[in-house]
Amino acid sequence: MSGPLDRFRELLRIPTVSHADESLIDHDSFDRFHQALERLYPLIHDRLDREVVARHSLLYRWSGRGSGAPVVLMAHQDVVPVVEAEWQHPPFEAITTGEGDDTVVHARGAIDDKGSLVAILEAVESLIDEGFEPERDVYLAFGHNEETAGDGAQAIVALLAERGIRPDLVLDEGGAVVDGVVPGLARPTAMVGVAERGVMTLVLTARTEGGHASTPPAMPATARLARAIDCLRRRPFPRRIAPPVRAMLATVAPHVAEPLRTAFRRTSVTGQAVAAVFSRLGPETNAVVRTTAVVTELSGAPGENVLATTARASVNIRLLTGDTVEGATERVRRVIGDDDVEIEVRHGSDPSPVSPWRGPQWRRIARAVSATLGDDVLTTPYLQLGASDSRWFTPISDHVYRFTPFHLTRAERDALHAPDERIRVAVWLRGIDFYRAFLTDAT
Repeated sequence: MSGPLDRFRELLRIPTVSHADESLIDHDSFDRFHQALERLYPLIHDRLDREVVARHSLLYRWSGRGSGAPVVLMAHQDVVPVVEAEWQHPPFEAITTGEGDDTVVHARGAIDDKGSLVAILEAVESLIDEGFEPERDVYLAFGHNEETAGDGAQAIVALLAERGIRPDLVLDEGGAVVDGVVPGLARPTAMVGVAERGVMTLVLTARTEGGHASTPPAMPATARLARAIDCLRRRPFPRRIAPPVRAMLATVAPHVAEPLRTAFRRTSVTGQAVAAVFSRLGPETNAVVRTTAVVTELSGAPGENVLATTARASVNIRLLTGDTVEGATERVRRVIGDDDVEIEVRHGSDPSPVSPWRGPQWRRIARAVSATLGDDVLTTPYLQLGASDSRWFTPISDHVYRFTPFHLTRAERDALHAPDERIRVAVWLRGIDFYRAFLTDAT
């Protein structure tokens, strides 16, 4: 009989890759993934109601004994594309290396996000096998295109809203258990996202007359675009301490030494100084204290000896709580200061509302952390840096949280969306225990 790791590896081997260009999507992979779920988790598919939404997204309903507002556990089926030549181990073979507690499974999706998806299924299947019934309804919401459009999750939310369902608590992927992220803090921290930054893309376009590269004008389109890009780099968005970050610092303050203890407690006074330090410590902490903007795509002439008539750059912007798509666009326009560079919003969504970091919903997550991931782990509110499908649930729930129950090293976090994504098996198995503890906590 196969065990949890065998099932995990089988599902990791199915390349459910999402692409912004939907014509590139292998829909058969998602169909095979669904068929594998039915075979590997027979009790779930016997006891829970299942609906397929927006072609490939999945919504399961586990009926509870009572009539209270339901809980939603989220994950997504899709993974980002790979460049196989960059991987040490084939990305869709789910090879394991090492022994005992050092066993590692290497695969695209090992953490983002099949790690959570399969851990949730393992927890639910085992609880059904033990005869457990939840106190209230539990929904499992598994989107199929979180990495691109996110409209699978949006369709699930629309369906729940149409039925008048307002979840008491929504838990999606997000911050993990980490070490050394907060300066001065020695304890491992469970970073539970109470909000996430907004995400938008601006397209910068510079135009000029074409011609042969042997006779360039004084300011070709590429140079005008490069100047605009450099303006953005040299004048980043201002630093500040947003409310979720202020809450994080207040939570960790009792666990750090002076002078950081006072600095973290009194951010109304020390906020600018703390933000300045955070911005210099590295990309993660810098992203916690400011809206970030980076050019990700460039295009110009069709040939090496041809002047570009149009030069374009895509600017990916992640909005700190309190900033807006409109405000960020206007600031970029002022910083560039060139009316000949066109600025277009390709798409954008404002930062999510902030969920409470006190109350029964928060305590339920914290109890599950302590019970399964270690009494020494400090659960703290956190501003999620990336976007997730959970943002679509904020119109129908006031308690939307983002937490991946795995204790991850910096190297493991750096491998997300990069070559050599992997997870230690012992860490993944403790994630199953987290979801079991969360589901059986009816208080």
